Amino acid sequence: MSPAATGKRIEYLPGHDVRLLQGTQEFFPALIADMDAAELCIQFETYIFDITATGESVADALIRAAARGVDVRVAVDGFGTGPIPKALRDKFEAAGVQLQVFNAVGPMLSMLLPKRWRRLHRKLCVVDDEVMYCGGINVLDDFYDPNHGALEFPRFDFAVRAQGAVVDQASDNMDKLWWRMRAVQDVRKRRLTKAMADLKAAGAAQGAAKRSAAKVKGMRAALLFRDNLRNRARIEKAYLRAIGSARQEIIIANAYFLPGRKLRRALILAAKRGVSVKLLLQGRYEYFMQYHASRPVYGALLDAGVQIFEYAPSFLHAKVAVIDANGDKPWATVGSSNLEPLSLLLAREANVVVEDAAFAKDLRKHLVRAMENAGQQMDAKAFASRPLRQRVLDHVAAAIMRSLIWVTGNRY
Repeated sequence: MSPAATGKRIEYLPGHDVRLLQGTQEFFPALIADMDAAELCIQFETYIFDITATGESVADALIRAAARGVDVRVAVDGFGTGPIPKALRDKFEAAGVQLQVFNAVGPMLSMLLPKRWRRLHRKLCVVDDEVMYCGGINVLDDFYDPNHGALEFPRFDFAVRAQGAVVDQASDNMDKLWWRMRAVQDVRKRRLTKAMADLKAAGAAQGAAKRSAAKVKGMRAALLFRDNLRNRARIEKAYLRAIGSARQEIIIANAYFLPGRKLRRALILAAKRGVSVKLLLQGRYEYFMQYHASRPVYGALLDAGVQIFEYAPSFLHAKVAVIDANGDKPWATVGSSNLEPLSLLLAREANVVVEDAAFAKDLRKHLVRAMENAGQQMDAKAFASRPLRQRVLDHVAAAIMRSLIWVTGNRY
């Protein structure tokens, strides 16, 4: 278990059914099937909503649901998604899909304000208060990148489909954010109609019945949020507690990896006490800051015996970890939170944490396969002797990142 930001332990509740999904090839069909079966409501949040290729199939499912009377709410991030194409906006409006943009990007000068850096980075969906999706996968085709075009190999990422108490927690949190965003536009619209309240009540009753049936699965899980209010450090503390309790093995796959002092120390101490620590990180250049700023921390980790594998076939976008999968207390997490300052200090994030041997072993199998078949292990000596130009770029990026953190008023 992990301490919350308030110092309380996170409550892992039994009775969950949590299924691992890799990539959009597994995620989109499952998500669309549940959307097509929706009768009452769909709550949907994503950082990127891109309708290129298979991304359009998700938009179509939302439109179909709204057209048959389902209450459909979609929230996207103003920076990650950018301007919504007029054609899509028109289709959403015609069908009745309600769309809101979180922290829309205004004049460029406004982006100099640290509060404008806060992003809606989580990827969540709740259907009929019965099933929840959570992970790192955007509405973005795995074989396409907005900045790099067509990809030869699919993006490496994960999500989960979950039933159980986490569904209500996700729905409540998403509902609060939705009305907070709506209040900025029109406070009067915060009043739900009696008909909608009745629909929500009916959905809750159906969801409760289905979750009771799921209890036979016996999976223990928790849903962790990261925001700028009460849950400022909840996800980071969950990682710290799990790493500190590790006895056999730690495997972390993270797209943008720049851990703070506490996380670095926890990983180093784990390696020194004999725990096998393996990191699967981004090996393909995507963005200057994310690629270079993280590398100055690699040296101390490698020196401590941490094994670092760089994933190169395509873009690694996963934000997952599995600890002691074959031990007495397996722990695994799948979510949207990177281990870097933006995710851990500024962005709204969501991670599902699961204490279940079968789930942990399933995730571990995927990560081990990726390390063995698609990962290039980093050599400590080769890393220390990398070209001067690369080392300069690494330290310049790290210095810029530290300066940006300082501007926000946070410590990391």
